[in-house]
Amino acid sequence: MEINHHLYNKLIEITSKENVLANEELRNHTYTKLGGNADFYVTPENYKEVQDIVKLANSENTTFTLLGNGSNLIVKDGGIRGIVLNLQKLNEIKTEENVVVAQSGARIIDVSRHALKEELTGLEFACGIPGSVGGALYMNAGAYGGEIKDVLTSAVVVTKEGELHTVAADELDLTYRKSNIPDNGYIVLEAEFSLKNGKYDEIKAIMDDLTYKRESKQPLEYPSCGSVFKRPPGYFAGKLIQDSHLQGKQIGGAQVSRKHAGFIVNVDNATASEYIELIHFVQHTVKDKFGVALEREVRIIGEDK
Repeated sequence: MEINHHLYNKLIEITSKENVLANEELRNHTYTKLGGNADFYVTPENYKEVQDIVKLANSENTTFTLLGNGSNLIVKDGGIRGIVLNLQKLNEIKTEENVVVAQSGARIIDVSRHALKEELTGLEFACGIPGSVGGALYMNAGAYGGEIKDVLTSAVVVTKEGELHTVAADELDLTYRKSNIPDNGYIVLEAEFSLKNGKYDEIKAIMDDLTYKRESKQPLEYPSCGSVFKRPPGYFAGKLIQDSHLQGKQIGGAQVSRKHAGFIVNVDNATASEYIELIHFVQHTVKDKFGVALEREVRIIGEDK
């Protein structure tokens, strides 16, 4: 694909050559190991660079996409046009009394471990969630009875105009696996969590138990996007899929996990189109058999090949 040298040079002016990759394979940056190329893959190092990239995209009429750390995401085989932002270099975590402030590129797992070290309780549920802080807010991530909205007090965001704002948690409309962050076009830069004082051994025991449950039940040995479907009211997605006899069902290199029916795993160099086709097959089968519509939890972005 031909490189837009004008845009490339502008991006380098904002950040640096090391932080701007042209025609980058996104399969190298997603948990599913799926996805075509990004025109520009950019890893800014501070808040001002993020603001300036958003303003540049606006002035150049160029699309930009926030990738997060690629954990709850399928990128299509045709890749993504314009600028793809990854905030992995914004990963600082700090504590003041019982408040933990984490930048959006930090892994939420690492934030929960930081809280453990500081003997703060409230983030134990996040010890097995693979996403970034920004991604966790984006979808109000949760597990084992806890979710982000239980502990979040505020977030610093960049608006679609490139302005910096602090928003209170209750302004983000955090509901089950959802927020208004995408509707508002926000890019999360940092999050503030209010936790409670606890005892190290008790917090660690809970985290060890949740880690064991996750590792024993989830197919972590294969690339995947995590849990594919939201929990339908009154049901469990995995149980519906299991009762539809779909475990082991395979399209190309994508397979409904034999270990946990709620996961689709990349067992043999799957393409994104195979993965998506299998998602649709599962949805149609469950709807036909049980009359229940499974809603995707995973995001699908990018272009077809």
